[in-house]
Amino acid sequence: MSFGKELIQSAKEALDIAEGRAEPAAVFVPETIDVAAIRKRLKLSQAEFAKRYGLPAGTIKDWEQKRRQPDRAALVLLKVIDQAPEMVAQALLSRPEPGKSGLPR
Repeated sequence: MSFGKELIQSAKEALDIAEGRAEPAAVFVPETIDVAAIRKRLKLSQAEFAKRYGLPAGTIKDWEQKRRQPDRAALVLLKVIDQAPEMVAQALLSRPEPGKSGLPR
């Protein structure tokens, strides 16, 4: 099948799905996390949470108000904060010696 025919076929399939005449082959549901619930459980304001974990306060607001979703790296950080908030806070407070990265080799 030529590219043009595949494109037309795909558009027809998309229209059928949109109009309820067909089911999609797969549905992607992005993983979510309740940032406000984590923050409230820790009894921190948005500004305190942001400062403690090195995140922009505006980003915390955007996540909580569902204007934006955390990217994969932020999602991982938030999951670790949810499970071990004190450990993350302590790790972020630690300062490596001058000239060293603080990362294990």
